[in-house]
Amino acid sequence: MEDSVKQTLTRQLRRLATERPYQVVAASAAALALATGTGAVLVGTDDAPTTAHTTTAVAEMRGDTVASRADTRAEPTPSTPPGSAAPSSAAPSPSPSPTPKATSAAPSPVAVSEKTAPKPPTRKVLDYDFQAQTTGYYCGPAAVRNALSAAGVDRDQDTLAAQLGTTYAGTNSALDTTRVLNATLKGEPYSTTMLRGGSATPTQMDQLQADVVEAITDGRGVVVNVAGSATDTDGGWHSFPGGHYVAVVGYADDGRLVKIADSADASYYSYWMSTTDLAHWAATRGYSS
Repeated sequence: MEDSVKQTLTRQLRRLATERPYQVVAASAAALALATGTGAVLVGTDDAPTTAHTTTAVAEMRGDTVASRADTRAEPTPSTPPGSAAPSSAAPSPSPSPTPKATSAAPSPVAVSEKTAPKPPTRKVLDYDFQAQTTGYYCGPAAVRNALSAAGVDRDQDTLAAQLGTTYAGTNSALDTTRVLNATLKGEPYSTTMLRGGSATPTQMDQLQADVVEAITDGRGVVVNVAGSATDTDGGWHSFPGGHYVAVVGYADDGRLVKIADSADASYYSYWMSTTDLAHWAATRGYSS
């Protein structure tokens, strides 16, 4: 009877060794009963090697069981990363929308655009009172006097010569003519533009054209300090190697042509010249506009 039980347990152990991992618990219980009750007998039987392998298989199955249990455990819930706010279990209740207040529909103010300055005329010549220079070195005072006459101001050449600092050597520069023109007219509207170099650049030509148009449109003559020679539109030759002052009293063709009042010769005191030629004539000197 005892041998029959032993054989039955041995066969069960062999069979359980090949079963699935979830049956290892039963195999473990049978092995424990065999080791405590009849282990000594099994060691002495012909099935001892098989029993030893069976015991090893049971141990391996124990390990597999542990691993299987570990695999079947639920994955831990990932913790909230640092800096992230944990979601609230209670959904926030939406804030009630504010009830719009009734407002009176006031008309929006209409923006008043600034008035655009009128475009200068294509041609304009000032009404001026010409006077030839009274001395050979009074071209500066005479040019300032002729320019001021277009603004309705009457000054004699001697008074202007004293203000300009004119001597037998003439008047120093356009800086002096600008200073006296501003001292005479309200608001000091004149500024000095110096032209450096042997000839005017295209930029300087454009600037002279714009300055002439602006001043003449404003009713003011322009005083230009020239040196060297230039030719007017009628072919007249004007040469002042030591320097000279003339007044610009008008323009045409949008400022591409200028009308010059020249105090040097009373018989030929007015002529037209291209603005480009006047710019080259004034190179190394300057003008008041």
